[in-house]
Amino acid sequence: MKTKAVFFDIDGTLVSFRTHRIPQSTLDAVNRLRAEGIKVFIATGRPMPFINNIDGMEHDGIIESNGAHCQVEGGNVIFHKSIPKYAIETMLNYCRHNAFPAVFASHDDVFITHTDKRTDEVFSLLDIGVPPIRTIEEASEMDVLQIVGFFSKEQETFLMENVLTGCNAQRWHPDFADVIVSGVDKSTGIDAVIKHYGWELEQTMAFGDGGNDIGMLRHVGCGIAMGNASDIVKAHAKYVTDDIDNDGIAKALERYII
Repeated sequence: MKTKAVFFDIDGTLVSFRTHRIPQSTLDAVNRLRAEGIKVFIATGRPMPFINNIDGMEHDGIIESNGAHCQVEGGNVIFHKSIPKYAIETMLNYCRHNAFPAVFASHDDVFITHTDKRTDEVFSLLDIGVPPIRTIEEASEMDVLQIVGFFSKEQETFLMENVLTGCNAQRWHPDFADVIVSGVDKSTGIDAVIKHYGWELEQTMAFGDGGNDIGMLRHVGCGIAMGNASDIVKAHAKYVTDDIDNDGIAKALERYII
């Protein structure tokens, strides 16, 4: 079936960790897709306030916060699911005595509770400015789509079972996990998109490199892992292309579409 839409992760897929830019070969290939009438969507773990690095790339919609919010052309919101208020309150109570740095993000606002060496290194890796520092209590008044919790994999098990119930954690870096409401991932946003446009799942393609991309790579008609992805991610893809810094996206699109 003819491909109708291609979904792209940002970090490590569209945007190089080395240059913090989208390779020109990727921009050229994406422009060719759109010229042929194929729609292009961003599918990222970043909340909207952190999507600051795709200038120059035309697209038709964004799946943000690992699927918790999805909008298409004209800013039309077709899916939105926040973290339950009870989970926020439980986390506030827990963190009063067991604090760890945490980013709270809505569709249009973001803050962090405090910073440390881990947060500084991650924000540098992602080329993101440190968000405003606010008290954790402000999260109770926020429509929280995502929490970025700087806790270890070992801590994660306890927190998800006892504190952030009704949520799931998706991790692509050892220092933090993206926490969103249970039952949602990037594939949720993809389903919202194809329902909106009336497409079949087999008419979709996705590119990713991180652990939070596994669900969408398995879900779409053709899931493509970047050459710089881990072996675990590659195992869930239909095809493994070259590294981001070696024209990986352009090479895969030339093979399958253009």
